[in-house]
Amino acid sequence: MPTPTVPTNADTTTHSDQANYLALKARDARFDGRFFTGVTSTGIYCRPVCKVRTPRAENCRFFTLASQAEAAGFRPCMRCRPELAPSALHVLGARAWSTQDASAILARQAAGLLDAPQLWSDGCPSMAQTAQRLGVSERHLRRIFETHWGVSPLQYLQTRRLLTAKQLLTDTHLPIAQVAALSGFASVRRFNTVFAEQYRFQPRALRKAGSDAEGTVPADHSGVRCKLAYRPPLDATALLQFFATRALDGVEHVDLPTHTLARTLALDWAGQHLQGWVQLRVDEVRCEVQALVSESLIAALPLVLVRLRALLDLDADPNAIHAVLSPSFPNSAGLRVPGTLDGFELAVRAVLGQQITVQAARTLGARLVARFGAPLATPVTGLTHLFPTPQVLRHASDDDLGQLGIVRQRQNAIRALAAAMADGALVLNPSADVPGTVAALQALPGLGPWTAQYIAMRALRWPDAFPAGDVALQKALGVRDAKRPALAAEQASHAWQPWRSYATVRAWSGNHVDPSTTETL
Repeated sequence: MPTPTVPTNADTTTHSDQANYLALKARDARFDGRFFTGVTSTGIYCRPVCKVRTPRAENCRFFTLASQAEAAGFRPCMRCRPELAPSALHVLGARAWSTQDASAILARQAAGLLDAPQLWSDGCPSMAQTAQRLGVSERHLRRIFETHWGVSPLQYLQTRRLLTAKQLLTDTHLPIAQVAALSGFASVRRFNTVFAEQYRFQPRALRKAGSDAEGTVPADHSGVRCKLAYRPPLDATALLQFFATRALDGVEHVDLPTHTLARTLALDWAGQHLQGWVQLRVDEVRCEVQALVSESLIAALPLVLVRLRALLDLDADPNAIHAVLSPSFPNSAGLRVPGTLDGFELAVRAVLGQQITVQAARTLGARLVARFGAPLATPVTGLTHLFPTPQVLRHASDDDLGQLGIVRQRQNAIRALAAAMADGALVLNPSADVPGTVAALQALPGLGPWTAQYIAMRALRWPDAFPAGDVALQKALGVRDAKRPALAAEQASHAWQPWRSYATVRAWSGNHVDPSTTETL
């Protein structure tokens, strides 16, 4: 089967119909989520990886977004399940900002906000809130959004909610009423009406049909299981090794032979403080991750799934990234940028790791968890504690932190971080404003440019973060001996934009070094 042409320009938002059809014929998982195929003879839309018989080219219509396919009257396939496809907004939003039309930027930002349940206290964004956050009028936002995407914001949001519901109906045994609430519908009646109108199935009928077509993920007495898809290649061994090297006793456990990662998690959602655990297993054959989420976190399941995707960087587009970075790193296409489930935890661990080895930082982190972390009973071996909260660490005394081996400068940095997070002055998740957050981090005592960029890379999920003071990056760029190596690295790194976070991970891997700060704090 011929291999479809792979676009080499990160600015490409759609492929030609011919290239799309070649990808569809090859069932090329590299294009999963980059487009959807509406088949006019069936009224169904599919992912490029769908295993059904390839439709005739003249019966295919191609869409960038699932909402565009649904607005055109197509229903989601129950076999390939479009709700599992990785997001296309990751690559669409990483373009060089100076070359983008302002209205296109606004439309992509709005779509990203509508896809970000962590932004909204109840997971249900409104257009008024979205417009206010973007600093424009609601009317202007609606016009720009529809002009750029070809669907209204309401249609886009409704598709997201319906596909969330479709995943929960297929993957879990949650009651219909709970599925409706988790998907963002105000009532079961409204959910049933919209679902039946759009998909021509009642939710209960679709649950049965989906189970017959694909096989519902088996129930588990300790939690719910869901599937998460990604575009290959993904170097699962390298990604999980990164987490294993840094795993904190009691909080995380990684089993490399089975490609499994488990850890504890606490989050605030809809006025509730939830505590639990998650377990992930990467299936490189199916290009999927099997996720098991504890019963105690089900009330925030959509948010948890979003965080899990960010943790393993499942929405990355390796084709677009490797097209830019392959001249410098030709054999690293499968490397991803490791994320985090908790931005505050990541920031504290970054502070603890300043100018010391990863193993030493891991020891300090484990001591911090044992002293300040809340105990948590779990059925997963090795998971016993939650990472300390900002509210707890902001009041940690010098003596308490000093006894753990944490020096005075880092004590002050941790408390300042904790206070900013507890007071709501700092947000460390992918929805945060990157330049403003980086500036706010560097304004805190004990946090310099390396630490701020490292947090932007892993917690804010910024694909173009660049810790210019890093030794491995300076070596990769050949500027280590320059008079001002950090400045020289910054200037030389322009060839890696807008994927410098990925270049950073590749440089660390290629130099076989552990990332460590080189800034003077």
